[in-house]
Parts: sequence; C-alpha cells; structure tokens
Amino acid sequence: MIAIIDYGMGNLHSVSKAVERLGYETLVTADPKEILEAEGAILPGVGAFGDAMQNLHNTGLDEVTKFYAQSGKPLLGICLGMQLLFSTSEEHGLSEGLNLLPGSVERFQGSYKVPHMGWNRLTFHQDSPLFKGLEQGHVYFVHSYHAKPERAEDLLATTDYHQQVTAIVGRGNVYGMQFHPEKSGDLGMQLLDNFLAMTGSSRLAGTVTE
Repeated sequence: MIAIIDYGMGNLHSVSKAVERLGYETLVTADPKEILEAEGAILPGVGAFGDAMQNLHNTGLDEVTKFYAQSGKPLLGICLGMQLLFSTSEEHGLSEGLNLLPGSVERFQGSYKVPHMGWNRLTFHQDSPLFKGLEQGHVYFVHSYHAKPERAEDLLATTDYHQQVTAIVGRGNVYGMQFHPEKSGDLGMQLLDNFLAMTGSSRLAGTVTE
C-alpha cells in the first residue's frame, strides 16, 4: 500500500488517482500508524512553504515524515512536497523545512516570467532507479521557488529556465520531483511508476501496464 500524506495542502486526489492507474493500492491519510505501515509514502504539496510546515507541525506529521524517511522505505515529495524535504525556504520569510536533504529553497530572480509554468525538458545527471528504461523528455512545472541542494550527489535531474533548475533530487530512500508527474504525460507517469516499483508494493490483480 502507498500512503499519500494528508496534511491539508496538496493535490491529493490527482496523485491518488495516478497511483491507482498504475495499479497500486493507495490511501490518503493523516494517520501516523497507517503512514508508517505503508510500503511507500508520497508527500504532495501546493501552496506556501511556511503554511505547509505549520500544518505538518500542528498535526505531528513533520515528525512522522522524518521517522518514515529514517525507516528506509521510499519517500517521494512532489512539487511543494519536494521543497519541504530541504533545510530552509525564503518564501514569505525564512522557514525551516524537514531537513531531510541539506539545501535551501529560493525565489527565482530576474526579469523573466515567474512563476515558471509549462513543459520543460529534463536532463538526467546521474544513474538512478527512477530513470530505469527512460529517456530524457518534457514534464510539467508550476513553481515560483526552486531548490538548491548543498550536495551535488543529491541532484539527479535538472531543467533549464534561464538557469539550471533542480527538477529531481534523491538521496538513499528519499526522492523529490519539482514538477507534477501525474500531470506530465507518459514520462511523468513512468517516473512515478519507477518510484512505486521501488517500494516493493504489489500491483493489484488485473492491472495492465504498458
């Protein structure tokens, strides 16, 4: 079973439906026991970093998410959920994140359009089980802030938006995607499928995948 962590902010329905389409049992939940028993967990997110961290703290799901990451089971942050994995964000003042990946989240600076919105091509920088059988292609981004990992080895893929922009991060069992895989066509769904395969969770009977 795949747990989608419900802390009151996120594209829960679309992520849940994407996981189900790929043939896995999923549960949208804020229950610590259900999250910790899951074979994989997804931390989605839409909105402001500080508000998200406050919600996680108020519900105790910040510590649950950290404990889950320490368990060694696969954890995936999506969009704002990826940013929450980092140490700090400057969005609406400095806020502390989950600090599962060292680094900061900063606003795009320049005369170009913000938010960064639309389809951009991924560039893979390292081997990763997320990329198994895949070729570089386009995925869908919507964000005004971007993550800057401290450790080069945590940066798995980037895209170009007037600069090199962090697109996928990973360290050990903790992964993050800045874009929305569930809204990114075949490549996005294949990346999500590769993450789900890493959880060891069984596909539901009768599932047909391409």
